[in-house]
Amino acid sequence: WAGWKGKRRKDDTRGPLSESEDFMVAGRSFNGVIGTLTMTATFVGGAFINGTAEAVFTPGSGLLWAQAPFGLALSLLIGGVFFAKTIRSAGFTTLFDPFEEKFGRIMCVLLYIPSVLSEIFYSSTILAALGTTLSVILELDLRISILISTSIAVLYTLLGGLYSVAYTDVLQLSFIFVGLWLCIPFAMTHVAVRSITADTAWLGQWDNRLAAVWVDLTLMMALGSPAIQPYISRVLAARSADQARLFSILGCVGCLLLAAPPVLIGAIGASTDWNQTALLVAPVNDTDKIAPLVIQYLTPTAVSVVGLGTVSAAVMSSVDSSIFGAASVFGRNIYKGVIRHKASEKEVVWLVRFSVVIIGACAALVALTSDTIIGLWYLSSELVYVILLPQVVCVLFFRYSNTYGSLVGFTLGFLLRLGAGEPLLNMPPVIRYPYYSHELGQLFPFRTLAMLAALISITTVSGMCHYGFQHGVLSAKLDVFQCFKNELDLGKTTQVDLSMYDMKYNRSCDLDSTSAIVDRDNADE
Repeated sequence: WAGWKGKRRKDDTRGPLSESEDFMVAGRSFNGVIGTLTMTATFVGGAFINGTAEAVFTPGSGLLWAQAPFGLALSLLIGGVFFAKTIRSAGFTTLFDPFEEKFGRIMCVLLYIPSVLSEIFYSSTILAALGTTLSVILELDLRISILISTSIAVLYTLLGGLYSVAYTDVLQLSFIFVGLWLCIPFAMTHVAVRSITADTAWLGQWDNRLAAVWVDLTLMMALGSPAIQPYISRVLAARSADQARLFSILGCVGCLLLAAPPVLIGAIGASTDWNQTALLVAPVNDTDKIAPLVIQYLTPTAVSVVGLGTVSAAVMSSVDSSIFGAASVFGRNIYKGVIRHKASEKEVVWLVRFSVVIIGACAALVALTSDTIIGLWYLSSELVYVILLPQVVCVLFFRYSNTYGSLVGFTLGFLLRLGAGEPLLNMPPVIRYPYYSHELGQLFPFRTLAMLAALISITTVSGMCHYGFQHGVLSAKLDVFQCFKNELDLGKTTQVDLSMYDMKYNRSCDLDSTSAIVDRDNADE
């Protein structure tokens, strides 16, 4: 229904936007209700619910280490206050439009790699969450569950683009809110459940040795949203810049409201004597399944059916956004921007659809080979925080940022993060940061260090190159990326006049992020 509705709406409302832009940003037609609900649903997915419940339930973790839902809410608030209005006012179509305009083709491709990997990892966490839910409800094989859920999300995304995604978000979010809150009273009053205030182990225990790690993970969650395409697409789909800011701020409130049920579910699971349930044994080895297990075994049958259905709905509300966001960037900025400049609008739309299928298949493959939801969630967030966030900040707010600084920042941030190792990928640490422990691993906030190092290097190198080329310290022959060549040749030519140079001149030094840029497609015409 959502796919049909989205396609009909798209056909009825297309205005001056091109077909591909209309497909990607829904004709910039989202109002307050649709925009707020789809913004909230983008973050409140299977990983949000199952991952939060898993963190609260897991011994030694608890609510203290369930930073994700509260960090995401704060991230939406930060995005609304500092980023949403600037991005919407500029009239972009994807997050990568300013990268392509300012940093050029090479950096656009390089930055797309961590972006698409992040979306694949995030989508895989969502699909894994649905797989565990369906395996509890229907006792289906995990692989079959993941493949079915991937197929459904891909199908309706193909039909109507962002319109379809938004309409399904509204329905799914309604199901999530009602269904989860319906389950809480029944689960809390089950005979096997002790009062969650009697045993507060689910709150977690503070360990001073892990203080820097906690701060590191919290900052990562709180600052990452403005650097992901699913968030940006909602901002760009707003009717105005003010509404885009409103969507983000109200989405923060929505995330906080919907964080309470999974926290309570995790606390209920930790306070349950599982020997008194039909499960007969505590799910210590199935912590990733704690949300569906609580609903299945601690609520009446009719309620559990509704509750488990809402968890499934939560999964679908995010996986479509993630897959569609990565596919949109590939179609517009990689395929048309780099590979085939003369691609027609219809060709781009079909390429986006094809990319949806490929990216969805990759996410399903990762989901089939992973055994942790919360771990993949953090890994996807790290790619955004360390590599993409500094680039977004600089491309929007530092007018002298250019390709040279971007490349150095990308390389430095990547190497510092890679050197820390990654247990999920069985990568041992190459760099042992201060306070390294053989027992606990890296105790230094290396993610924030890598992010700050990238941010500082982008601004420093960009500023040095700008000064060097502008004042003749560096020869124009050294401008291998042609960031300054046309500027030096044309002298006082205005920014609007320079739009004819398209990718040859990527506006490294004079792109005003707060004004609307000349759209690439219009410039070609």
